[in-house]
Amino acid sequence: MKETNPNNLGRRAFGGLAAGVGLALALSACGGGSDPLGSAPATSGSGAGSALVIGSADFPESQIIAEIYAGALNAAGVTASTKPNIGSREVYFKAVQDGSVDVIPDYSGNLLLHVNKEATEVSAEDIYKALPAKLPEGLAVLEASKAEDKDAMVVTKATAEKYQLKSIEDLAKVCSELVVGAPATFAERAYGLPGLKKNYSCEPKKLEPFSDGGGPITVKALLEDQVQVADIYTTTPAIADNDLVVLDDPKNNFIAQQVLPLYNKAKMTDKAKEALNSVSKTLTTDDLINLNRAVSGTQKQNPKDAAAAWLKDKGLVK
Repeated sequence: MKETNPNNLGRRAFGGLAAGVGLALALSACGGGSDPLGSAPATSGSGAGSALVIGSADFPESQIIAEIYAGALNAAGVTASTKPNIGSREVYFKAVQDGSVDVIPDYSGNLLLHVNKEATEVSAEDIYKALPAKLPEGLAVLEASKAEDKDAMVVTKATAEKYQLKSIEDLAKVCSELVVGAPATFAERAYGLPGLKKNYSCEPKKLEPFSDGGGPITVKALLEDQVQVADIYTTTPAIADNDLVVLDDPKNNFIAQQVLPLYNKAKMTDKAKEALNSVSKTLTTDDLINLNRAVSGTQKQNPKDAAAAWLKDKGLVK
């Protein structure tokens, strides 16, 4: 989840590529040349004092989850607003630290790697256990959800058939002939080019950077063979919609990535924790895929409306 830009995050938009590209460009335009922490208006609520600001990364899935968090909090009587499209983890993590935002949805594995680049945990359980001790003072996480959005190496069916690709191990045999499309940060992240080299001896011919975090621009480049492999998040509806092939990862280069709230302890109350944990107990990977399709597909719902519909459907709001 999809890192930030999620896990890069920026990840994900899907189906209806032409419409999706337009959405991605629109989102980019909203964020370009502005300070999302200083000038972007908050939505989904109002109030002062103990009111919570829920931030999001710079891709639709994060924005949807942020609206879900805010909706659940408001329904529980905790005033909450949202501040969307802050940026990558490197940016929004600092925002949580300095209190610009109080809560943000994150992904467990990449969050752990952000605070501990030497982390070796790969399973959901081990990652969640390791996080508390590695987070800076004043920050914490709540319960992890069943929902998971992992990076994945994705190819077209034609490319898979041409090179007989089923796993990243197979990819390694022809890696030097292929161009990988991914966020620019893929070049440095532990699970990116360094991980592919370390775990699979896979060194691509070239990294083609895209700013949409595995979204419609990346998918379009993959379908048009501008790149032959792409880093796309597993909750991206475009994978199924375009009959793309997700390569197996037997050596766990892409570690567990459960959705969970990262928060600043300063204003967090037990009531707020309970509301957010109720979301984590309910949210599934299939929910994320469907929510992503609703927002980034032909329905073109805005994140707030999609979140409200999900909360009502799951009985978390009346």
